[in-house]
Amino acid sequence: MNRESFAAGERLVSPAYVRQGCEARRSHEHLIRLLLEKGKCPEDGWDESTLELFLHELAIMDSNNFLGNCGVGEREGRVASALVARRHYRFIHGIGRSGDISAVQPKAAGSSLLNKITNSLVLDIIKLAGVHTVTNCFVVPMATGMSLTLCFLTLRHKRPKAKYIIWPRIDQKSCFKSMITAGFEPVVIENVLEGDELRTDLKAVEAKVHELGPDYVLCVHSTTSCFAPRVPDRLEELAVICANYDIPHIVNNAYGVQSSKCMHLIQQGARVGRIDAFVQSLDKNFMVPVGGAIIAGFNDYFIQEISKMYPGRASASPSLDVLITLLSLGSNGYKKLLKERKEMFSYLSNQLKKLSEAYNERVLHTPHNPISLAMTLKTLDKHCDKAVTRLGSMLFTRQVSGARVVPLGSVQTVSGYTFRGFMSHTNNYPCAYLNAASAIGMKTQDVDLFVNRLDKCLKTVRKEQNKESDVSGVDSYDKTEDVVIEEMALKPDNVLLGTCQDSS
Repeated sequence: MNRESFAAGERLVSPAYVRQGCEARRSHEHLIRLLLEKGKCPEDGWDESTLELFLHELAIMDSNNFLGNCGVGEREGRVASALVARRHYRFIHGIGRSGDISAVQPKAAGSSLLNKITNSLVLDIIKLAGVHTVTNCFVVPMATGMSLTLCFLTLRHKRPKAKYIIWPRIDQKSCFKSMITAGFEPVVIENVLEGDELRTDLKAVEAKVHELGPDYVLCVHSTTSCFAPRVPDRLEELAVICANYDIPHIVNNAYGVQSSKCMHLIQQGARVGRIDAFVQSLDKNFMVPVGGAIIAGFNDYFIQEISKMYPGRASASPSLDVLITLLSLGSNGYKKLLKERKEMFSYLSNQLKKLSEAYNERVLHTPHNPISLAMTLKTLDKHCDKAVTRLGSMLFTRQVSGARVVPLGSVQTVSGYTFRGFMSHTNNYPCAYLNAASAIGMKTQDVDLFVNRLDKCLKTVRKEQNKESDVSGVDSYDKTEDVVIEEMALKPDNVLLGTCQDSS
């Protein structure tokens, strides 16, 4: 309602009451105006009524919601189901145009404004999270893997001779397939074991650049967030190598926005060397449905090139989801979630340490990994591999999701490439282990319930081992190393079971 509408209402209802309602509406409109003027996430989250007013005002700017609209084209925002229309707040046209995902649509001023505001808010949050010098970003309606592929395809036109992507190994299928899908040959750099941690082999990276020739290397594809005992790549040193040899550098920052350490590594890498773009997931960092990612970087022109590489228009759903979420939380709400995540990491670490000591195990020392933890399973592994994978399946059937049990010696072929010790990020890690992560949104009760169920599962597996030992007539605690080795040699290759699962 505008001023004229309120004035007309005063003839029907007491003017004092109408003016009060008008002032209430103005308070909503004031928040919306500040958002459009500043393009930054509000400090305090909005209430639902302000959010719905804003979304409704945007939606009626799209041509499919015009009262007198007459559409005679093949794509006019027609929707058969009213439920589907309501699910999308009647934003039907999507975002972008056929030549650029960030372009404005003449038919859809509201959706275009939604897209611009979302990208602006996300840029503000990335700066708040620690990458202060980022210059541009955009939300893309694809998950992390395909978003990485889009970055590689953009680089193809800038480096026509390039055939290879140098990739410090991380055992995660999406980021590996992103290079294959883009048509390049991944050059796998094995990690080096330093204490319990698996770290980037910088000498091997530089040697491979010399061997292949800088012109034939499309980029270095590094990683921040990952499963322990692997830790984030040495981004600063890799960025310096890339700058020295004039090689692009793409960072897979899948769930790194929630970690100040991961974001600091990206900021420092850009400061001392070269980082062309970094890609992060929407669902893992902002607690929205799967299907979106953010591509960000320090060169405004290069990020625009990536957005223009996207073919056709795109779904507005990921942009709408993250816009609603950030406006609901506000920057203070998001900072609170980041602070709570750090506290949960410490709490999870302490609880796992107590449990591991009770079973003569230990939490691996991985101080450079700020999100994921790993607990050894040596006492299970020394008896048989079946006990390790049995633990994983027991946790899964007891509704523990996200935990990963990693046995020794697993072999997996991904897009024609065979990885030994798959899921452990190296050919021969010294022991089997269990992963758990402290991600954004985790609560104390989640940790307590997980530790309690893990404790029960470990007890059950131990009992089963003792029974098997009694039946075989061999004391499980008196087995000699030779007997264990002989039994292991007779086992077929392990297959990942239970909660050993993919994560972007």
